[in-house]
Amino acid sequence: MIDALPVDWRVVLDPGVRRIDGGSVLVGGAPLRLLRLTEAGRKLIDRLIAGEPVPQSDGAQRLVRRLLDTGIAHPRPGRPSRSRDDVTIVIPVRDRPNDLATTLTAIGHVHQVIVVDDGSDGDAVGDVTRQFSTSYLRHERTRGPAAARNTGWSEATTELVAFVDADCEPEGAWLDGLLPHFDDPRVAAVAPRITSRIPSSLPGVLARYETAVPSLDRGPDEALVRPRSRVPFVPTATLVVRRDVLSALGGFDESMHVGEDVDFVWRLDEHGWSVRYDPSVTVSHPARPTAGEWLRQRFEYGSSAAALAQRHGTAVAPLAVSPWSAVAWTLVGLGAPVSGTAIAAGTTALLAPRLDSLDHPWEEAARLAGKGHLYAGLSVAGAVRRPWWPFAAVAAIVSRRACAGVVAAVTVPAVLEWRRLRPQLDPVRWTAVRLADDLAYGAGVWRGCLRARSFAALKPDLTSWPGRRPAVDVTPT
Repeated sequence: MIDALPVDWRVVLDPGVRRIDGGSVLVGGAPLRLLRLTEAGRKLIDRLIAGEPVPQSDGAQRLVRRLLDTGIAHPRPGRPSRSRDDVTIVIPVRDRPNDLATTLTAIGHVHQVIVVDDGSDGDAVGDVTRQFSTSYLRHERTRGPAAARNTGWSEATTELVAFVDADCEPEGAWLDGLLPHFDDPRVAAVAPRITSRIPSSLPGVLARYETAVPSLDRGPDEALVRPRSRVPFVPTATLVVRRDVLSALGGFDESMHVGEDVDFVWRLDEHGWSVRYDPSVTVSHPARPTAGEWLRQRFEYGSSAAALAQRHGTAVAPLAVSPWSAVAWTLVGLGAPVSGTAIAAGTTALLAPRLDSLDHPWEEAARLAGKGHLYAGLSVAGAVRRPWWPFAAVAAIVSRRACAGVVAAVTVPAVLEWRRLRPQLDPVRWTAVRLADDLAYGAGVWRGCLRARSFAALKPDLTSWPGRRPAVDVTPT
């Protein structure tokens, strides 16, 4: 049975998608794949690119659903069938009454708002809720953000629940931009883009770094949210969710005080639901006010990895590449670039025969293998800088060749990122702050592993062997 899209919906191809072989093959998605279209499918893509609505025929709906589920295309919803009256806003808060007042002012008129006080000292939070005439629930002792959200949504009676943290400021008609996505029956949750408000107390170097890469920002590109994709998770700083799905999944895991939002989003994916990230809607969130608190935030984020590994296995692996890429970059890091390059070239030779149905199999094999190895190299460098930095430090001390590889892992990705973002920081200070960010996160990973007595969150996933799935998939029509 097809979960049909509404008659006035349109879709657009992701900007990174390529059409090759006369438009009969699409290359893109996350993870990257090649989809061969039938003649009817190719003509349908032409019509969709021209801006026509998605046809209601079974074949067209199956093809478009495939494109949406692989990240090759993104939706352009039509007129929404829901309004703000279909939404209850749940705001978890502990102390910080001024932040709560700011959020209540920013969200504007909504049918119902529930503030959940998670064990604040005094009655200042209650005073603010009475000033804004919102519903007020209170935990007598602090139970954590997951429990506060569960208490709130359990009292809601509307179809949708919007979780908004008590320090967020949604901008403009924020709900109006998110609600249309729920006309897709497979969409369980939608998240906006979270930008940072920089407090004056944050040191200038960190302020400029946070401006360039806000801690909760998932980037400027829309995406389907799932592990190993371009947007692997979204925070619940602001997140709109179907209430019946919350009920079916039991809400948030109250045993987790950090990472409960990642766990919830991944459980949605595991149960076959879609989560959309829509950066056309923005919500601002304050950055941590001091250098110490800024680093502690990164540490806390890392500490959730062990619990997530226990619940979701390799989805949280610090490195997920093919063994070929792992061997190639290990050789490069150990000072044997010729051998590493030979391994990389060998993957091209293995891939090309599997692309023989394409017009230019060797050209595409070189492009795909090269891109795959490049991304794998950045992933290896990220793992070296973050959870594996204790091993990297030891290797750098005992081996001159390994030291060169570690230095490259620290500097090259940071410089590439600096060139792409052009932040208001010079490359040296940018690299230093990026390293501090990564080391703090990695230290948190180790702390979480030691507390959980499990090191699963440190293990790489090297299961992506060539040949596990067809090189070119044929789309349904």
